[in-house]
Amino acid sequence: MDETTIVNVGTEKFNALLAMAQQYGAAFVVKVLTAVAFWVIGRWLIGFAVGMVQKSLGRQKVDPTVLRYVGSVITVTLNIILVIGILGYLGVQTTTFAALIAAVGLAIGMAWSGLLANLAAGAFIIVLRPFKVGDFICAGGVTGTVTEIGLFVTAINTPDNVLTLVGNNKIFSDNIQNFTHNPFRRVDLHTQLSGAADYKAAIVLLKERIAAVPNVLAEPSVDVEILEFNLVGPVLAVRPYCHNDHYWQVYFDTNRILKDALAEAGFPAPMPASTVIMQSPA
Repeated sequence: MDETTIVNVGTEKFNALLAMAQQYGAAFVVKVLTAVAFWVIGRWLIGFAVGMVQKSLGRQKVDPTVLRYVGSVITVTLNIILVIGILGYLGVQTTTFAALIAAVGLAIGMAWSGLLANLAAGAFIIVLRPFKVGDFICAGGVTGTVTEIGLFVTAINTPDNVLTLVGNNKIFSDNIQNFTHNPFRRVDLHTQLSGAADYKAAIVLLKERIAAVPNVLAEPSVDVEILEFNLVGPVLAVRPYCHNDHYWQVYFDTNRILKDALAEAGFPAPMPASTVIMQSPA
């Protein structure tokens, strides 16, 4: 084979390889451009779908925290599906990729189990609504006014004006007392009477004076009854009712009435008494 023939054969092979490279390169470029188009259009569709869902829930006056939570879940889920679909179109083995995502998710879940538990509890709190922002509650060992219900923690402002963040899982796994749910609540107080005092007159007097305290409800009426007896005398249970907003005002005013009313009416002060028996030697 002469030199000219060798050159022609080499040129033909080169041209064939070049044509093949151009063919596969063009196909690859088309696939990449198509994948980019899928990504752009898919992201737009995801945003549109999330917006439609949030608008639909917003028309039903769903809590804004629920809207953000639902929007985040839908966005993350659809983005993962979109990425897996694009990778599958490009020829990547998505089965292995999906298994990898599942393994990573499992590892993250085990590492962040507490965080995920708070997230799940937050979702239940938002859906079941045992309390809302502005309620005065006792939950997770903290008593105060709810200022924010987050996905992971709930912000409670205590009566001494300290903002406390409590994990939602701790709240949801414990007892929850909502003092604001009912229109009124009872103030529980006690007062000690002397054994020599006329307890019936004291009960009548306290009912009359406490009923006149501002913001004490007429119905239910004030309860003043004997709770127990001790060595000093009878102990009275004093229980006025008031709106939740006036609890502490009624609490302190009633305490003041217990002191002033009995003293002004001349009731004897309760004093502990004991009998001492002395014997002289025979």
